[in-house]
Amino acid sequence: MHEVIWHGRGGQGVVIAAQILAESAYLQGFKGVTSAPTFGPERRGAPLIAFTRISDTPIRTFAQIEKADIAVVLDQSLLSVVDVLGTLKPRGLLLINTPQKPEEVAVKGCLNIATVDATAIALRFHLLKEGAPMVNTPMLGVLSRASGLVSPEYMEKGLKWKMTGTAAATNIAALRAAYEETNMKKLS
Repeated sequence: MHEVIWHGRGGQGVVIAAQILAESAYLQGFKGVTSAPTFGPERRGAPLIAFTRISDTPIRTFAQIEKADIAVVLDQSLLSVVDVLGTLKPRGLLLINTPQKPEEVAVKGCLNIATVDATAIALRFHLLKEGAPMVNTPMLGVLSRASGLVSPEYMEKGLKWKMTGTAAATNIAALRAAYEETNMKKLS
């Protein structure tokens, strides 16, 4: 089983990204997929978490993920607010929306790290909601490239499941750009 935890802020599309990943994995042929957010008194801008589980067999676990294989961070400032590394398994994969290269990111631990400037990509493709850049779909591109778990082709199909027309085309273009612009540092 592959477990992904999404760290973002209210209004960034964390829940939608988790759902798109689950749908994309299902379309690719995984037999078990789940997606769930955690909700409380969240408001726009407040830290929040969503989870995605992907498996070759049906999933019978619906509890929150405590230690994920992959942690996706939609807002780099969360690294100083939330214990993101505490939610990641040793030697896990950390994906961060940042203009920094993986070796420039101030995190300690034995991690595989991938970065991309998803904010710049969202701005380039005019992915805005109430004036704020929507970085969730570019981060799906990073996840596809860095993990190899779900191919870009199926990520695009998952996006088309959630969006149509111009919105789908624009988000797919942003996903492709992020896929190409991902910087990776893998452990040997």
